[in-house]
Amino acid sequence: MSEWRNWTGDQRCLPARIERPAGRGELVESVKGATDEGLTVRAVGSGHSFTDAACTGGVLLKMDELDRVLDVDREHGLVKVEAGIPLRTLSESIWGFGMALENLGDIDVQTISGAISTATHGTGSRFRNISSQVEAVELVLGDGTLLEVSRTANRELIPAVRVGLGALGVIATVTLRTVPAFWIRRTDSPLPLDEALARIQDLADGSDHFEFYVFPHTDVALLRQSERTDEPARPPNRALEFGQEIVLENLVMGAIARIGRLVPSRIPRLSRFVASQVAKSTKADRSYRVFSTRRLVHFTEMEYAFPRRYAAEVIPRVLAEAERADPPVGFPIEVRFVAADDSMLSPVHEQDSCYIAVHQYRGMAWEGYFRAVESIMDEYGGRPHWGKRHFQTAETLAERYPRWGDFLDARARLDPEGSFRNEYLDRVLGAPESAAAAA
Repeated sequence: MSEWRNWTGDQRCLPARIERPAGRGELVESVKGATDEGLTVRAVGSGHSFTDAACTGGVLLKMDELDRVLDVDREHGLVKVEAGIPLRTLSESIWGFGMALENLGDIDVQTISGAISTATHGTGSRFRNISSQVEAVELVLGDGTLLEVSRTANRELIPAVRVGLGALGVIATVTLRTVPAFWIRRTDSPLPLDEALARIQDLADGSDHFEFYVFPHTDVALLRQSERTDEPARPPNRALEFGQEIVLENLVMGAIARIGRLVPSRIPRLSRFVASQVAKSTKADRSYRVFSTRRLVHFTEMEYAFPRRYAAEVIPRVLAEAERADPPVGFPIEVRFVAADDSMLSPVHEQDSCYIAVHQYRGMAWEGYFRAVESIMDEYGGRPHWGKRHFQTAETLAERYPRWGDFLDARARLDPEGSFRNEYLDRVLGAPESAAAAA
């Protein structure tokens, strides 16, 4: 048996076997072959989930060979792709057709199926998460059936499959709604934290895409304000871009993180040094190039969505926990804003939200810090990002999602035998009734 590890390296499992299907036919065969043997099935993309969502002792399907663009409908702005295509590859492919995804997160190496299944998001108070752009899905069920879910077939399942956690089947293809290609001009600038908090709602609505970062033990916020334009941007200076995004944001930050892991008592001083180096800068380029950043420093992460009206109240409380944490925290907290959607298990279901993400460097203790932050989020009905660490269970989550029962009904309909269950899904959704009885 071969061991599988996620990007950070702290989630590991030993599947009975790992398969790499290269087309829908092979994918169907893999799923049906596994279930015929009585094995469970999980699909995995780039491994950028910080939870054990992909782990299995059954058959693990690596989706990296399912990476083609299948159809482009320029008239209606639709693109159909295989489930394993990375977001960066997808964005580059459709740019040549004058198309783009309306919003993306700051990491673009995830597969489209992994990104939508965990409700991965970007930022922008008028924009929803990536899964909201899904128009149709082809889903492989446990018996090998290929099920279409679209506006013309099984339409009632769209709000379930858009954020399905891999609990309903294995995604074979995704059809996405796009927008005309656009450029972004982004401005990064420091602002005193108190002023940022006082203006937080206006700042969130004042840019097409707004977010900010703040290091614990400092009083300066790094604002990131992005504006969309249809006018081509001047080509960026690649040398300056390399210096900022690779050297400073990755190599220097990596060195600082390693020093902090060796000598934790230096972390507050190191954080103040990093914050003192923040200066105003701009970047203009194709939308997908500005949305994303390179991440070479490995870490683990937790992220929660909660009603955005509480942002100015919650952020200082999270910072206080970061500053009390032992060992000290050297990574910034990240604050973003996302519009409500209607996906059953979306963290922003029917709720305009603020997201707060907290991080800890790989190899350093994180659980006490994350639990303290989660206890704050519980007070505000916070909903966890499904691909990031949290300690919730089906019992604690059910009341936070108005259509929780509808999702469980869809799961019972599409996976009655529990073919796609694993320990993570048993914890956060509960075990399927028939599978639980058999276990």
